[in-house]
Amino acid sequence: MRGRIGIVATDTRGVTRMSTKIKATETVQQAAEATVEATKAQVAAGFEKTLTSMKEGMENAAKGFEAQQAKVKEQMAKAMKTTEEMMAFSQGNFEAMVKAGQIFTAGLQGISKQIASTTQASVEETVAMTKALGGVKSVKEAVDLQTGYARAMMEKAVAETGRITDASLKLTEQTIAPLTARVTLAVEKFGAAI
Repeated sequence: MRGRIGIVATDTRGVTRMSTKIKATETVQQAAEATVEATKAQVAAGFEKTLTSMKEGMENAAKGFEAQQAKVKEQMAKAMKTTEEMMAFSQGNFEAMVKAGQIFTAGLQGISKQIASTTQASVEETVAMTKALGGVKSVKEAVDLQTGYARAMMEKAVAETGRITDASLKLTEQTIAPLTARVTLAVEKFGAAI
């Protein structure tokens, strides 16, 4: 019996040893599985965190892009408004130049007509004086006629020069009036910006 008990004892120890080895293996296996699960959980959490960070980064980038796009649109709108204002102002300048040119042309025509009328009257008076000289009977009468004619011509020339000067000054004022108005408008409109 002894042998059998020894065998049984041996067997029990062997079974116990086997059982301890199996438990150790199971413990290692469970620890490995737990480590794998923990690693999977950490990887999943890290992936989720990375994914969340990427989503937040993309959202922030999209918001930044939208804000930048809004600023660009705002600046473009301002630039377009400024361009439109400058075009309208330039058109007004062109119209003022055309108006000044029309005023100058009309005024110059009026002054030219006045000069032509004066010249024609002077020629007619010269012809009349020449005819009158043909009918004089003495040198004294001829000298008196020429002296009177010269005096009348000088007085008319001075008077006509005054009229032409006045008309020229008035024409100058009228011609530059549209241009002066544009300069005043430019100072009012753009002077504050400078």
